[in-house]
Amino acid sequence: MISQKIQDAINAQINRELFSEYLYRSMSAWFATETLDGFANWMEIQAQEEHFHAMKFFNYLIERGGKVILEQIDKPESCFESPLRAFEMTLDHEQYISKNINDLMDLAIEEKDHAAKSFLQWYVDEQVEEEATAEKFLNQLKMLGDRIEGVLMLDREMASRTYTPPVAN
Repeated sequence: MISQKIQDAINAQINRELFSEYLYRSMSAWFATETLDGFANWMEIQAQEEHFHAMKFFNYLIERGGKVILEQIDKPESCFESPLRAFEMTLDHEQYISKNINDLMDLAIEEKDHAAKSFLQWYVDEQVEEEATAEKFLNQLKMLGDRIEGVLMLDREMASRTYTPPVAN
């Protein structure tokens, strides 16, 4: 059985992951209206990944005998000014998620919940990748500056991203 503290913390993280899905779907919609379909695709796949992350927590909590309590999801922004601003927000958001995952890991260590520690290690590793990818695209957009031809080339690159759901444990 999972402790109440960890159950509450995981429920809060489920909400954050579902908000992440909403945020990236909102970014995808914004990019689509700006006719940057590659960026829209990239963000749509990001949203799908976040949904997977939420459901992985959801299923883990049930598997451990906990109770899933879904709370209201905040409304994400819907206008992002530019691809650069969207990726600044993406990196900030991924850093926020990383901090919360690390806090969850600290709680699992404090509670001596070795199963939770093992489960959370996947998220710790995943967040390293999430931050690195967001930072890579942010840095590329900074290098491009106002050169629209470079943004369009990056848009084509992002169109090739596909989603393959990881094997759930």
